[in-house]
Amino acid sequence: LKKLGTDVPVHFTAFHPDYKIVDRPATPAETLTNARAIAMSHGLRFVYTGNVHDSTGSSTYCPSCGKRIIERDWFVLGEYHVTQDGHCSFCQAVIPGRFDANPGQWGSKRTRVQINE
Repeated sequence: LKKLGTDVPVHFTAFHPDYKIVDRPATPAETLTNARAIAMSHGLRFVYTGNVHDSTGSSTYCPSCGKRIIERDWFVLGEYHVTQDGHCSFCQAVIPGRFDANPGQWGSKRTRVQINE
């Protein structure tokens, strides 16, 4: 915290057994949720869970008013309440980062990839 600050995003990402590493169990979602809670209790403001279905842990909340300002659910964006100049649309607090006026149309775009060995 002393060197990076409280605004550096932190991501806790689940492991899934795939391809050549199938002898290890997947990371339980609860492990990521607990890690996120610990990081936030130490003052980090933008902590996320990933590679698990967790809309709460994947979304961004305003550190000032606490409202959800960017909703993420897997790869789908929902609510978007950040102005292009980086302010919370609810309380006008500054949100660190770079933002577009509109979030775009994102979603699950899985493409099969052939891996040749």
